[in-house]
Amino acid sequence: MNILQKFSLCCVLFIAGLEPLLAQKNILLKSPDGNIVFSFKLTQEAPVYQVKYKGKTLIADSKLSLSFKGNNRFGTNLKMSRPIFNKVDETFDLIIGKTKTVNNQYWQVSIPLTESIEAKRKINLIVRAFNDGLAFRYEFPEQENWSSYTLTDENSTFNIAGNPMVRTLLWDNYNTSHEGFYQKLSLKEIKEDVLMDMPALFEFPEKTYMAITEANLRDYAGMYLMKHNGVLKSQLSPLQGQKEIKVNAILPHRSPWRVMMISDRVGALIESNILTSLNEPSKINDFSWLKPGKTSFHWWNGDITPDTTFAPGANFETNKYYIDFCARNNIEYHSVIGYGGFAWYVSDAIGYGHVGPNTDVTKPVPNLNMQRICDYAKQKGVGIHVWVHWKAIYPQLERSFAQFEKWGIKGMMVDFLDRDDQEMVNIQEEILKKAAEHKLFIQFHGAYKPTGLNRTYPNEFTREGALNYEFNKWSKGAVSPDHDIDMPFTRLLAGATDYHLGGFRAVPATQFKTQYTRPLMAGTRCHMLAMYVVLESYLAMVADYPAAYEGQPGFEFLQKVPTVWDQTVVPDAEVGEHVTIARRKGTDWYVGSINNSKARLIKVALDFLPPGNYTAEIYTDAPDVKENPNRLTKQVKTVTKTDVITLELAAGGGQVMHLIPKR
Repeated sequence: MNILQKFSLCCVLFIAGLEPLLAQKNILLKSPDGNIVFSFKLTQEAPVYQVKYKGKTLIADSKLSLSFKGNNRFGTNLKMSRPIFNKVDETFDLIIGKTKTVNNQYWQVSIPLTESIEAKRKINLIVRAFNDGLAFRYEFPEQENWSSYTLTDENSTFNIAGNPMVRTLLWDNYNTSHEGFYQKLSLKEIKEDVLMDMPALFEFPEKTYMAITEANLRDYAGMYLMKHNGVLKSQLSPLQGQKEIKVNAILPHRSPWRVMMISDRVGALIESNILTSLNEPSKINDFSWLKPGKTSFHWWNGDITPDTTFAPGANFETNKYYIDFCARNNIEYHSVIGYGGFAWYVSDAIGYGHVGPNTDVTKPVPNLNMQRICDYAKQKGVGIHVWVHWKAIYPQLERSFAQFEKWGIKGMMVDFLDRDDQEMVNIQEEILKKAAEHKLFIQFHGAYKPTGLNRTYPNEFTREGALNYEFNKWSKGAVSPDHDIDMPFTRLLAGATDYHLGGFRAVPATQFKTQYTRPLMAGTRCHMLAMYVVLESYLAMVADYPAAYEGQPGFEFLQKVPTVWDQTVVPDAEVGEHVTIARRKGTDWYVGSINNSKARLIKVALDFLPPGNYTAEIYTDAPDVKENPNRLTKQVKTVTKTDVITLELAAGGGQVMHLIPKR
């Protein structure tokens, strides 16, 4: 035997002898910059992990296990095979997103786990450590004697260290539109056995932040958190009509990623692309037809039309009025919705929220000629997108989408989904896939959070899943700037957030009243302008009526602001107080700042700019904004990356800048 053969034999013997020792030793995985450390050990009771950031424990010993139907648990008496480590350092482009080119850099470990007795089932725990977070998932490989499973509980626990402040939505039901006001309380104050929505933000002492959410939710149940015996654990949405079964699957299969976004700069969580990085590239080769942009949405304003020679309604003339407005003002889409609470398509149900046995989205109501509307809009350079109830399209997806494509419709809002069980998750992916085949984009409303799937299906333009300005139409109080400022640190961390933007009737708080038509706003005009930059949404609404905009200060900014971006940075952010987000499209930068209900001065450094001189168009709340919150001032000046801009933010106010390089 030569020296090389002896060396190879020693390596084989060493690896073979390593497996029994693995159960006794920690497996460590570090982020590329070394700041995030994941440690794993296998105990007789369950696999256990820990997470540290810059030496500080964020998640103490936390157990992992899975429960299957028949009182059948995977977690005890496991054997661990040799872990497989690998490093990835790549870039990829997003068709739509807050960043065009993503640097995807992480360390990964695959930990094979096998039952040592009985069925000897095999599950791999896959862990990835990024510089801005950590994620793990369960993989169920194809294997003998186990071809399918029925999951009753995923027992992923998050034993949060200390008593951080938490921002989350609390629910008593899985069937929800995910629209609520965020609770701010310490971890110890959260009641046991109450559903916590995600993303949930945890604010540790000394400005360390962690948000927990999920990525790549496909063919699985949506996840919540729940505190049980003082420890947070995963809680899956059950299939409808029962409470026990969460997931039915055929092997091979895998869970979504359980994601912890981590940094000592909260703006880094907003900048993060970790969720899209944890999703697969699209298998659809051609998206040249896809065009993000802004859209009218006359339902929000109360279907307002001016004094006219035509009868307002679900007809060509009313839609022409809005199409002409869009064409004049660089608004890419007009929404065909219906009128007065009734949909544009034939239905024997009453109101938008219901579907009858004879509902048919391929048949417009008698007064509405969809082909004529689409043809006219095309002549004017405007795309048509429609509103639909999901139950009206799902039974006939191919027939409906084929007709939409024939008419020339470009996309649709799919509404009233209100679930995130495995069946609904699969329904939404089926809608996205079929829509892409017919060159249609999708805007989900009454829907769960994004999970980065816009990388796989770029025709998913946006999702609601947030209490937003539609509530100003019927709630007793306005959606306040204090609620708006929660968005960047919670819901926005998951991705695109549809918010019924565009209300141009701000009033002082004492003058707010509920108006279903021409709704009023609580934040200032500049606050509203800034929301177009602060929020991420690839189909942003311009939801007020034409006369509310044309000739009004600040409307020229809405005409120009993009909805997809090449780069996003967060120069300044303080949780629950204020945020400034800068987004680049081409060589232009758009900077938006929003404030809570406390007036303040902040300084924003422009060091994110490349070298050179920029023309800055700056929109600021006027000095008398307290009495007239629709007033603003516009200033034009030259700036460079060495400048620091002092912002005087009014209570409930905001500020926007458009920075254009000088040639």
